Amino acid sequence: MGGGFQGNLALFASLPRAGDLVLHDALIHASAHDGLRHSRAEHRPFRHNDAADARAVLQGWRRAGGTGRIWIAVESLYSMDGDFAPLDALADLARENDAVLVVDEAHATGLYGHQGRGLSHAIDDVALIALHTCGKALGVSGALITADKVVIDCLINRARPFIYATAPSPLNAALVRASLAALQERPALIARAGALRAHAAKEARDLCGLDPAPSQIIPLPVGDDHEALTLAAHLQAAGFDIRAIRPPTVPKGTARLRISITGSLDPAAITAAFRTIAATRS
Repeated sequence: MGGGFQGNLALFASLPRAGDLVLHDALIHASAHDGLRHSRAEHRPFRHNDAADARAVLQGWRRAGGTGRIWIAVESLYSMDGDFAPLDALADLARENDAVLVVDEAHATGLYGHQGRGLSHAIDDVALIALHTCGKALGVSGALITADKVVIDCLINRARPFIYATAPSPLNAALVRASLAALQERPALIARAGALRAHAAKEARDLCGLDPAPSQIIPLPVGDDHEALTLAAHLQAAGFDIRAIRPPTVPKGTARLRISITGSLDPAAITAAFRTIAATRS
């Protein structure tokens, strides 16, 4: 698959049918919305990370006469807030309603789950489709979709972003295989990433008064667009590649800095970044 964007486009444009409902988290990635615009299924949002609201929206749709299949679409780890989806609760909802759970693992692949297979890997007894981006933790490009064989066969024959795209080069395929093999053979890679995340969360709390989710993505709320740009420019001048995130990527009035902990960092650099942030904002 060409990438996470194309993967979401292929999934939602190809699989849900007329009469179905795609029930999606309000903060689902823009590429999923693009796929939904090409879908014949109805789609409705539920409040971010609120499985109870997802249940209420689903039940309301059924009471109004909806009879098709339900597709529950979420990200396992959200890229702007760094928080995790309540996958266990959503999997329960999928089981109870014979629904398909569609999980975008873009920011979890390579970092979470057994051998970096993602946060949805441990879910069983539910129809599950997972999208794994190769261009983030795996360090290559493209994307992988994991699902039952019948789903994969359907995508191969119906997904236009796959059918009409240039096939990945043998080199790219070999690099993806090598990255996946490294995760199996070198568990220290995942352990080190976890240690860096824990160190970053501690420094964010101790030095900046933040209370981040325990992920590699730590948002620093600013609010004003200009202030976010100014703070980002100051940090970049100090040697830290930290970017301002502004509307329309995030809602108006919620501009922020997005601090992403990568494998190229060490604890000293992480501490220095948060000390600089603290000094700049004091």
